[in-house]
Amino acid sequence: MTLLSTRLLPSITAMAVIVIASNILVQVPFTPFGLGDVLTYGAFTYPFAFLVTDLTNRWYGPAKTRQVVYVGFAVAVVLSLVLADARIALASGTAFLTAQLVDVTVFNRLREGSWWRAPLVSSSLGSALDTAVFFSLAFVGTDVPWVTLALGDFAVKMAMALVSLVPYAGLMNAMKPSGALAR
Repeated sequence: MTLLSTRLLPSITAMAVIVIASNILVQVPFTPFGLGDVLTYGAFTYPFAFLVTDLTNRWYGPAKTRQVVYVGFAVAVVLSLVLADARIALASGTAFLTAQLVDVTVFNRLREGSWWRAPLVSSSLGSALDTAVFFSLAFVGTDVPWVTLALGDFAVKMAMALVSLVPYAGLMNAMKPSGALAR
């Protein structure tokens, strides 16, 4: 394993843990404040996948970030098939891969602008896509109130995209970008 690929292990590990946790937690209604029909606990964990993607993109560029997405996707889907419902795991994998690759592309196009624009816009677009794909694949045709859950999930993802700007700002300069960023 090269030094650079070894450096990607924390991102890959974080990505897999976030997705697996989210796949388990999306099956658990968020009952405080009577929100069980509108929200699941997975809405609070999954947005951190966008933070991992955006920081990895900032530090290593889009080519290495795509590697993190692909490996994180593979690990998370395999483990989710064991730890979560198969329909959830497959819907999650499809939504994750689509949304994260959109996030990488949009972030990279906006990376030279204001420090907050790339992570906020890419996470917002990725979150919208992830929500639409995941909830429609995971719950359509079931008695789960998936449209209201999707709306609640998306609202939390938007709030988390804003909140995630704080750790993003603190961590984005923790490591210097590695040389010329490969596209």
